[in-house]
Amino acid sequence: MPDAQQPWYTPGPPQQPVPGNPYASEGGAQQGFGIPTPAPTPPPPPPRRRFGRGPVVAAVVALVLVVVAGGVYGFTDWGRDDPAKPVVKKSPGPSGSASPSRTPAAGAPKLSHIPTTAEVAAARKPGEASAWIADDKTDIPKQINKVHDLWIVGDTAVQALYRKVTAYRLSDGAEVWSVTLPSAVCETPANPTPDGKVVVFRQERPDNERGNRCNRMQMIDLKTGKQGWQKKLDEPGDQDDTLIVYSAISGDVLSVARGQRAVTYRMDDGSKLHKIPSEKKGACFPTGVAGGAARLLVSSDCMVSMDRGKNYGQLREFDPRTGKLLWRYRTKTGWSFGALISMDPVVFTVYNNEDTAKDWRITVLDPQGKHRVTFDARDKGFEHCAGSGGGDDIQPCRGASVDKGLIMLGGQNQVGAYDLKTGKFLWGIKDNRLRMLYALRAEGGTSMRIYEAAGPSSPGRTFLMGPKGAGTETEVVKHPAATAAWEYEMFMGHTAYVDGRLVLTATHMSGDEDKKPVREARMLSFAASP
Repeated sequence: MPDAQQPWYTPGPPQQPVPGNPYASEGGAQQGFGIPTPAPTPPPPPPRRRFGRGPVVAAVVALVLVVVAGGVYGFTDWGRDDPAKPVVKKSPGPSGSASPSRTPAAGAPKLSHIPTTAEVAAARKPGEASAWIADDKTDIPKQINKVHDLWIVGDTAVQALYRKVTAYRLSDGAEVWSVTLPSAVCETPANPTPDGKVVVFRQERPDNERGNRCNRMQMIDLKTGKQGWQKKLDEPGDQDDTLIVYSAISGDVLSVARGQRAVTYRMDDGSKLHKIPSEKKGACFPTGVAGGAARLLVSSDCMVSMDRGKNYGQLREFDPRTGKLLWRYRTKTGWSFGALISMDPVVFTVYNNEDTAKDWRITVLDPQGKHRVTFDARDKGFEHCAGSGGGDDIQPCRGASVDKGLIMLGGQNQVGAYDLKTGKFLWGIKDNRLRMLYALRAEGGTSMRIYEAAGPSSPGRTFLMGPKGAGTETEVVKHPAATAAWEYEMFMGHTAYVDGRLVLTATHMSGDEDKKPVREARMLSFAASP
């Protein structure tokens, strides 16, 4: 609970959690979030997908709004009207004459050389974290290429980009192994199996033309890079249903959703297990799958009417091995399932079908799939999935996580914590520099370890902060100025925190480096100095 003496804490409007699942019986009186019943609207658009600006657009907007001079600034206490004043301490720019901004000063050289880990170590200033930087010189198409899910397996960080899956050693960033595939990777699950295996999906043809189906499955052991079974994704009906697929791993079971249907497979040999059924005579069809540990969650859109205000979403949990339905939860009429924040406990977002870009909530279920609480984080300025655009995969929701009884939300300028059981806002901090803030994990149930992303002219940092608020940061880890330019390129990317080490990658990389002032690094990692 926040300290009542702290002036920065300004409670918002009282939350009105809904006790119990208000949607347990169909046809009954609809309760919900205290939101008026939506007015009739035109016929619904295609069910996928959702929230507004993606990371590329957000980056452009941020750059247009402000470019802040060098220096480390403090936080604005939550609820205060006066902005925090800059801290006197200055942060040096990266070694050399190049500016870490995306747009170099006139006459300055392009940052085409990615420093080696040895060069980064040599340039490290007193008090800065140790770091390594990974460079991958593999040619990729001159387009926006997706950087897929980041997996931490043993002492390696593994990720797929274009046709290549690569493992980097966590201690120093050295490449441990890599696998080059015949065509581009088009889908990966968020989590591997407990023993470190995944199935990546690659395109049918080696070209990058439109209409290239995402229908080739390849199992890979992430501990060794050894390839296992491969097969073509089963395609009943229209083969174009595999242009876009979504996947998840639950224990030793792979689930795949595409084209309003979902199927599960055995991870050990790729044999089919069972289908995930549609419901209401096909009106409720699977749209996404989520895994982790041994749980399988399946989201559905229920298109029961041409009036989108009458449609709704559904979340079901199945036994991954047998396909037995364990529980079913349906959203309020006029609302749909958004993105999964946590598998255990189950925490996810929902959105209003009539305002998919702005009107969203966070819902928490109990272990039996019953409604525990729904709350609105918009009154504190939080955006859905930290403004990342949500994406099509329902897992993960970037910028949001659950740990030790806290729902932690981040995003541009701010980070905050909500009580998992009540949905009550506990505490938060705001930055005044258009920085991205991410809660990496809870510490002791009250504090959070926070990553503050790099700005256009200064590196990021990681630190602890809790209910005492701004000005009480502890264990501040200064990231090196020598890597600031490449850290800034990853400011809305994938993050992983393991054993005191932060690992960063971008979510997309461009193969057209002639048009970029900074050549993109493949991966970046920081750890507190010994």
